[in-house]
Amino acid sequence: MKLQNLVINKILQFLKNNLLLSISIVFILALSILIFSSPETFYSSIESYSISIRNIFGSFYLWLGLGCVLFLLILAFTPFGKIRLGGTKPEYKTLSWISMLYSAGMGAGILLRAVQEPVFMQQNSPISTTSSAEVIALEYTFYQWGFTAWAFYVFFALVMGYYLFVRKKSMLLSNAFPQFEGSKLIKGVDLLTVLTTVIGIVAAIGLGTAQIEGGLTYLLDTENNYYFAYIFTFIIFLLGFISAYRGIHQGIQKLSNWNIALTFLLLIFIFVQSDILQILENFGLATYHYVIDFLPLSLALGNYNPGKEFLTDWTLYYWAFWLAWAPFTGVFIARISKGRSIRQIILGGILIPSLGSFLWFSVFGTSSFQLIEAMGNYNGGFDNVFTSIFVFLEAYPLATFTSIITIVLLVGFLITSVDSAIYVLSMFTDKGKQNPKKTHRLIWAILMFIFTEAILILGNFNAEVDVLTAMQKLLIITSLPFALLSVLIGIRLVKDFRTLKT
Repeated sequence: MKLQNLVINKILQFLKNNLLLSISIVFILALSILIFSSPETFYSSIESYSISIRNIFGSFYLWLGLGCVLFLLILAFTPFGKIRLGGTKPEYKTLSWISMLYSAGMGAGILLRAVQEPVFMQQNSPISTTSSAEVIALEYTFYQWGFTAWAFYVFFALVMGYYLFVRKKSMLLSNAFPQFEGSKLIKGVDLLTVLTTVIGIVAAIGLGTAQIEGGLTYLLDTENNYYFAYIFTFIIFLLGFISAYRGIHQGIQKLSNWNIALTFLLLIFIFVQSDILQILENFGLATYHYVIDFLPLSLALGNYNPGKEFLTDWTLYYWAFWLAWAPFTGVFIARISKGRSIRQIILGGILIPSLGSFLWFSVFGTSSFQLIEAMGNYNGGFDNVFTSIFVFLEAYPLATFTSIITIVLLVGFLITSVDSAIYVLSMFTDKGKQNPKKTHRLIWAILMFIFTEAILILGNFNAEVDVLTAMQKLLIITSLPFALLSVLIGIRLVKDFRTLKT
């Protein structure tokens, strides 16, 4: 009995000394219980709220995305671009830096949407231009996976890196508001950062495990078995925790490099068996039109306005998703970017990953278009977001092998997302330390696992709702406060830069 009381007292003392962690635990567990107990009621509520937010703040999301890209590009070519985050040489070689950056920032999403999104855009052209349906499809896909997404990430990477390595502060977003130090407002900023991060990461993991389940049921020719998703969620969190426990050098870096290597091999495998010249032509044309159409695309002007419903299901959802991932990805990018200049981080962090995504979607998108053309009559085989890539691979040699590789890649990307998230969330709740206690890492692995299981239930409570649909609604709601906060952070960063110059 004495031992039991001692353990309880130590736990209570630990939670008392970590107020941010304690509040986060209560909030996430309460939200999970709410979903477990009544998923249908919860879904109805978020569906209603997401429509209201779209109607009121839809334009704000679009302006925020454009503003973030322009702000960073201007910053890169000012004298502030020369500021180096830390006085040492880069800690990681460029290739490893890009691998970790891309794995943490995109990961399983490029497998989820590789075929389904370009095909959807081709069959349902969102904008009206003189380009072919195929080029429009790739251009709009590039728009949703390109500069804006990485600008959100890089923006928060610069904020975190600047205050950590230049101002010598802790790894907390509240450092952007030193005038409120010690107030409840600051605690609210850190709590908002943590909760936004958790929901964004769990959304990605829920989607990824649903795709693994979809791939397995397709390969085994069985009906949907959601137990696959639940089992894989446990495996992914277990391996992700082990990786985070070992740290960046031993776990995350090696996994990221392996993921990028396997992804590149899969890309080359499809590329060399497809119409290479057509792929390169579509890549060049779609990239060119994306760049020159960037302003009207970003503001949904005239012929570039796909309509409110389309924006809600696609662009606003993506912007909310990237924003939800921005705190965690930003911290991680900052952590691995020590020694690099602001200009290097902005240009390298926006352009290189964007071009990599453009090539990826050009290869899979163009190849899908050609398969559809060969069919003569498209039967909707690529419409299911969770199985489309496996249906696509059936048209190529070694289909079973490449499908297994795709599942391995999905698991690998999800593990790198989980271990990065565990590590970053532990930094937040362990007072911004760069090497957080392993107790925090264990707690966050358990918490996110529970919440992910809740999200899988939310996406499977009836036949009309899937994980993707549920997360589209939830993310638009939960990312809004953080979107508003990011404007204040940008203003504060500019003022801080000016003070530094003085």
